[in-house]
Order: sequence, then structure tokens, then C-alpha cells
Amino acid sequence: MVVNTKEMLLKAQKERYAVPAFNIHNLETIQVVVETAATMGSPVILAATPGTFDYAGRDYIQAIADTAAKRYAIPIALHLDHHEQLVQIKQSVQLGAKSVMIDASHLPFAENIAIVQEVVVYAHAHGATVEAELGRLGGQEDDLVVDVADAYYTDPEAAQQFVEKTGIDSLAVAIGTAHGMYKAEPKLDFARLAAIREVVDVPLVLHGGSGIPHADVQTCIDMGCCKVNIATELKLPFAAALKQYLADHPEASDPRKYMYPAKEAMAQAVREKIRMCRSDGRYLG
Repeated sequence: MVVNTKEMLLKAQKERYAVPAFNIHNLETIQVVVETAATMGSPVILAATPGTFDYAGRDYIQAIADTAAKRYAIPIALHLDHHEQLVQIKQSVQLGAKSVMIDASHLPFAENIAIVQEVVVYAHAHGATVEAELGRLGGQEDDLVVDVADAYYTDPEAAQQFVEKTGIDSLAVAIGTAHGMYKAEPKLDFARLAAIREVVDVPLVLHGGSGIPHADVQTCIDMGCCKVNIATELKLPFAAALKQYLADHPEASDPRKYMYPAKEAMAQAVREKIRMCRSDGRYLG
């Protein structure tokens, strides 16, 4: 069965690596992520946005994740990424999901706390862990678009209050990353991250992991980020390889054949990100 993220993130925090959270969309992307992670002995988080669940169905995604978790010995979590509605969270938790991100970061501080508290009470009662976000990333995540002018960074003092009052299991911080690919090399605020780590004990989460130099990601890991979210850098190679195959084979009609190169291209990206997170070999045996 799928697990929550508590033990896997605490282990990563202690041993100074990160668990990669890969955004998945369907059977093929889940297969790629889980099979690659299992081969490398890495724990893995399957992250699905509301848009993904709308596309594929919460019961379908849950069933595929459950099947993958039964097949492999590594810890596998199905994570509700950037969810804003409690009703959707309850639907997935009742189906067996054990990891939730409630994103109320667009609301005033007090309202953010109140909503997160409600989710924490519900999720913890059902054995699920909760991630929340303080600060707001620019860019696009699924159907959520945040203008750069509306993005703001996480305040360390507010982060301490937020964690204490909500009882969350992990905190997503805004330190200069963004969703999607970057038009210029991002400038991460490592001093801010250090200040947050000083006053917050729970595992920290780095969103917007696609396109950040590996060295910068690993600096964030060294400073306390033990979950790294990756989405765009999986979708791009998958789509490019699929388009190329169909261009080279215009007669192709069998998805069992034209999906193969796309899956392999995505697998290569998954391997690179697992090595970046230093999570390979953590669960071999």
C-alpha cells in the first residue's frame, strides 16, 4: 500500500538527501517514475494536481499507485499536490491517499492557518501527512498561474508561527524558485532558507525544482530541504520523444510502440533527478 511521507522525509532530513516528488498524469508516467526509482533504490513521491485527477480520475490514479506500491519494496507515496478544496482532499484520503498538500498560500496569513488547521485535523485522523505553503511561487502549476509580481518570499518569523499553529508535517518555502522552466537562471535566497531552517524543525520542501542548477538544489538539500518537486523537466522529454517518433513513423497507430521512446526519455530525466536528490541507494535490498 502507499504510505504517508512522514518517515521517508524524516529519514531524508537526518541523512541529508531529498525525496524526489515527480508530477505524474497517467499509467505510463507512474510506471516510468516508480520502475526507475525501484531500480535505483530510491523512495519516491507521486505528485498529482487537481487537474491530473480531473483528467485521469481519482480512483484510477489511486488504483495505479496502490498497484505500484504492492509491486516494489521502496516507499511510495501518492501526494495531493497544490490542492485547495477540502472536499477533494477528503475524496482522495478516503480512497487511500496518505499525503496531502493544502495550498492556501494565496490567502491572508490568518486564513491560511485556519484552513490548514482544518486539513491537518482531518488528515492526521486518517493517517495522512500534510504539507502546506507559506510564501507564493510565481509561474504556472497545472491550472494555477501566479504572476511574478504577485510572488513573494517566505518570512522566517511567520514560518515559525505557521508551523507551530498548524501542526503540519512539512513546509513548502518560497526562496526564489518558480513553477515551469526559467527564462533566466534563478537566484535563490539561501540566507532566507538558512533563517527558516533555524526556527523550523519540520522537513522543508522545494517547489519549482525543474530548471534549477543541480548544485543549487543540492545546496538547498544541505540546508534542510528534503523533498524536491519536479514536473516540467519530465513532461518536456516525454513530449519531445513522442512527437519525434510520430514524425518519423507517420503510419504508427499502436500506443504500445509509440509510447516506448517517450517513456524512456522520461526515465532518463527521472534518473538524473534521483541522482541530484542523492536518494539513490537509500532503499536497496
